[in-house]
Amino acid sequence: MRMVIVAGTPGSGKTAVLIHALKNLKERDLKSSVVKIDCLYTDDDQKFARVGVPTKVGLSMDMCPDHYAIYNVEDMIAWAEENESDFLIVETAGLCHRCAPYTMNCLGVCVIDATSGPNTPLKVGPFLSTADIAVITKGDMISQAEREIFRERVLEVNPKCKIIEANGLSGQGCVELAEEMIKSEEVALDEEKLRHSAPLAVCTLCVGETKVNKKYHRGILRKIDGFQSYEGE
Repeated sequence: MRMVIVAGTPGSGKTAVLIHALKNLKERDLKSSVVKIDCLYTDDDQKFARVGVPTKVGLSMDMCPDHYAIYNVEDMIAWAEENESDFLIVETAGLCHRCAPYTMNCLGVCVIDATSGPNTPLKVGPFLSTADIAVITKGDMISQAEREIFRERVLEVNPKCKIIEANGLSGQGCVELAEEMIKSEEVALDEEKLRHSAPLAVCTLCVGETKVNKKYHRGILRKIDGFQSYEGE
C-alpha cells in the first residue's frame, strides 16, 4: 500500500484537488481510503463519501493535529488495509505553519494557494520545504508575472520538489497528481520515520495553564529574542 500525506494552509484547496485525483485513481480501478485530520470540526468526509471513497475523520481537539496524526499512523494504516486499499490518503489540518507531517516513504504533497501572497512559500516551513510535490492552486486568479514569482519562491524553499499547477474546480493538473501517487513508494510501518521533527508541544500552556505571567510556565519555552530553554525537572 502507498501512503500519501497532504498538507497545506486552510482554504488552499486540499480537499478539492484530492477529490479530482481520487476520481482518477478510481477510474483506474485503484482503491483509496482517506483520513481527514482536523481540530474541532469538518464535513469533508461527506465530500469524499460522494465519490465513493471510505473516509475516517480524526479530530485532534486540544492536541496539535500533527502530533495527533503521527501518533495515529499505525491505526490509520491498519484501517486502510482492512479496506483492501491501494492508497491511504491522509489530509492534515494545516493550521500551524510549523507542520512537519511527512514520513520518509510516503508521498508528501503540499497544497499552497497562489493568491496568499508572494512571500507565503517563505513562511510555511517544513510542510513545503520537505514535500515531494508542491501543488499550486488558484493561479488563474493572479497575473502571469505573479505566478512566475510565486513559483520561484516555492523552488527557493524546496528546489527538489515537483511543481503541479492545479485547479480544484475544473480538476486541471489533478490527473498529473494521481500519476505521481501511482509512482510513489510502498509504505512499511516498522521502518517509517519522520522527515522532520514535529512541532514542539511540551509546556504548561499545552496542558491548560491560562495565566500569562512567565513565572507560571514550565517545559520547552522560546523567548522573543529567539533563545530556547527547558524549564522544569
